Amino acid sequence: MVRLGELMMILELHRQGVSITAIARRTGRDPKTIRKYIERGIEAPAYGPRSAGRPSKLAAYLDFLRERVTAFPDLSAARLTREIHELGYVGAYTAVKRYLAAIRPQNGPKPYEVRFETPPGVQAQVDFARFVVDFADDPGTSRIVWLFSLVLGHSRFLFARYVMHQDLQTLLRCHIQAFIVIGGVPMEILYDRMKTAVTGEDDVGHIVYNPSLLALARHYRFQPRACRPYRAKTKGKVERPFSYIRQDFFLGRSFRNLDDLNTQLAGWLDTVANVRIHGTTQRVVAEAFAAEQPELQTLPEHRFDAVLKLERRVSHDGFIAVGGNYYSVPDRTRRVVEVQQLPDLIRVLDLGSIVAEHPVLEGRRQYRIDRSHRTGGNGVKRRSGIAAGITIGRIGDHVPLRSLAVYEAIGSHLATGGRS
Repeated sequence: MVRLGELMMILELHRQGVSITAIARRTGRDPKTIRKYIERGIEAPAYGPRSAGRPSKLAAYLDFLRERVTAFPDLSAARLTREIHELGYVGAYTAVKRYLAAIRPQNGPKPYEVRFETPPGVQAQVDFARFVVDFADDPGTSRIVWLFSLVLGHSRFLFARYVMHQDLQTLLRCHIQAFIVIGGVPMEILYDRMKTAVTGEDDVGHIVYNPSLLALARHYRFQPRACRPYRAKTKGKVERPFSYIRQDFFLGRSFRNLDDLNTQLAGWLDTVANVRIHGTTQRVVAEAFAAEQPELQTLPEHRFDAVLKLERRVSHDGFIAVGGNYYSVPDRTRRVVEVQQLPDLIRVLDLGSIVAEHPVLEGRRQYRIDRSHRTGGNGVKRRSGIAAGITIGRIGDHVPLRSLAVYEAIGSHLATGGRS
């Protein structure tokens, strides 16, 4: 059989006037063969019927994938591969990726990015990202939540948590939680120009950091660094995980409330994000983190006790308002008190003495009541030095205005230990 390249050469020689005999000698073909191909010229190849091959393993899941991508166009191929594996798919990830690339809308080529790597234990990157969620416990109302993320630059180990605020107290608390989870502290942390971290520049252009963030940095011995303005890509290691979390975790799920959202996120981090082979480093994230973790600085022995001091007026029903939530104070507390905001604690002082301490509540319009505050002076003792408190209301609940009699009834109920 004459190949296409040889056929083109035969036809070209014939066009130039070379005889069939001369072409046969040059190609080593029989003159009858040369004549046949010259007479036939170039024809479209004719193929016989194709033998039936094995059916595609992906065929049964094409409709499902198309529906998911239609509903949530940014779902990742890895996420969808896991979903159809649960439905029985036994094929490869690459087949799913190729199919999704064919059905997704084309957004055009993206510019190349310069990658940079950091040695183990040296750098982490921190940022917040905005998400909008409809909690099942509060149907019909969309809530804005913020995702705090800390990514270790070397191993790409990811700590993330959803919160209701971007305020300074939340920023400090999330840092502390992240340091506990990773079991150490990097030498430096990179930020964008978030107002809770960077307050501006001085007269000579030097970055001015929030004093409370600097206090946190001194306590944990890390150096804060701000990325250059309008150069968010210098924080690519934390910017890319936001898209990854949105596409692979957040989309197409339902959440009851903020606690459920964070519970599901923690499970996904443990079973998916931090055990995957990272696309850039080509290492298993958990294995790379195990090698990086000993290079982190050790945690300090004592807790971070820097505070933000506020003045608050006690309401007629015995609460102070901090961050949109309400915390009880003891009966007969003075009407104006000092409030100290720690990253994870609300402390109330009356004439310089501590009269109440509460864990910080996430969200808004929640009430935290210490049982010992509603005894009418009977002095119910705290157990193990920790306030035995209850929280009324959950994220998204609308707390209606009530008369003082309602709260007096609650206080009486608590004072008697729940006995009628």
